[in-house]
Amino acid sequence: MQLATPSLVVLIGPSSAGKSTWAAEQFERNEIVSSDTLRAVVGGGEDDQTASPVAFEILDRIVEERLRRRMTTVVDTLGFDDPSRQRWSAWAEAADLPVNLVVFDTDPETCEVRNAARDRPIPKAVLRKQFRRFREVREALDEPHVVRTGGDISQIRRNEPRVSDEKGVGGGGHSFGLIVSRFDWGDRDLGEQLSSIARRAEHAGFRDIWVMDHFRQIPQVGRAWEDMPEAYSSLAHMAAATTEVRLGALVSGITHRHPVVLGKTIATLDVLSKGRMICGLGIAWDQAEHASYGIEFPATSVRYEILEESLQMLPLLWGKGSPSFHGKHISADELICYPRPVQDRIPILIGGSGEKKTLRLVAQYADAANVFGKPDEIRHKASVIAEHCADFERDPAEIEITHLTNTLVAASRSELIAAANRLRGRNQTAEEFISLNRGGTTDQIVDRFNAYGEAGSSHSIVAMPNVSEPESIEAFGDVIARFEGS
Repeated sequence: MQLATPSLVVLIGPSSAGKSTWAAEQFERNEIVSSDTLRAVVGGGEDDQTASPVAFEILDRIVEERLRRRMTTVVDTLGFDDPSRQRWSAWAEAADLPVNLVVFDTDPETCEVRNAARDRPIPKAVLRKQFRRFREVREALDEPHVVRTGGDISQIRRNEPRVSDEKGVGGGGHSFGLIVSRFDWGDRDLGEQLSSIARRAEHAGFRDIWVMDHFRQIPQVGRAWEDMPEAYSSLAHMAAATTEVRLGALVSGITHRHPVVLGKTIATLDVLSKGRMICGLGIAWDQAEHASYGIEFPATSVRYEILEESLQMLPLLWGKGSPSFHGKHISADELICYPRPVQDRIPILIGGSGEKKTLRLVAQYADAANVFGKPDEIRHKASVIAEHCADFERDPAEIEITHLTNTLVAASRSELIAAANRLRGRNQTAEEFISLNRGGTTDQIVDRFNAYGEAGSSHSIVAMPNVSEPESIEAFGDVIARFEGS
């Protein structure tokens, strides 16, 4: 049984039931908040009951603060006090963290033997009183987040894989893309880094590589003055370093360039890459970026009109001959594009989740949609696309649903913590960094993308905070291999 990370974990059981031993095996020392330890800090030792009131005040303060910061918190007490459990659970739920009440149903004889072997055993009468109280608590617990050990604590683990016998590991049919969105690589050669990342991604099994089409770094990723190389020059460089992986911008705002110039650029890169380009389009969103460069930023309705005309015009530009196109915003007498793209049709991906306009344009014109959200939201967006497809008598299976997410992966929990400690900011904990970057072990990440696949997204595009580090892309390659059945 696997416990979510981050989460609140409350241990419930009598003394010598194995709670502290299990917690030490499954969690980092700083994740465990122990009443015994705090009694030793403020009193004469772990068994100094006169220090209990102060120790529990401190324990409450620590638990509240850790949960507020969305950090995994393991509360190691007897766990018998109903108001305390309710208080901790309320703090966790306020932080949108899962709650796990782990009940240690160890038989009394085992507890008595373990207690007798301690340097300072508790009195037998006290232990028996704990058993009586534990039985009352155990019988009263009837909540969905209660995890019962049945006396075997080995069945509950933090990092156990969940593998479906029917689907097999990874489930199959799921592919992955890599987006390089940050270039804060210090003095390291930008060209060499891009080439290396592209080659490693291709070798690891990524189907495509993406960059953002922005002229300065966006606030969701970094500071405006960080390095942000031009998108299509970067794609050309990575195309030269690879032979099979597909390439695209996720996504190009239709205000960034004249749509004919964008189409010609993508067509040329399709030729140079021997047919590996994808055309990613969106209506653009960063008004501050446009203002800083003096680029016109029309109203949303106008940008949608330009996007639709671009979707109509680009296949003509990439096709045979020199057809004309005359729209409200785009007008051309001769759409000449030689050399013509290698692909008969360059795939078009539209980014965005707007149900009335964006997803309707997807259904009418696009080959793929990059939508946002958790699996349940993806499932809903897929159903909206299917409804729009019915209006155009189009099979929704023709449209690939992709999604973008950040991730940090490592083979084990200890390696994940080590990576987070290398990468985190000064005022950030490793747990906070892992949560922010949706990190996990290989098994956890496989489970996560299985959920997306079941929701209808067959292609995941990932951003990795450690993409330039040795073995980072290769670690995600282990995830890809699981979906390929390797």
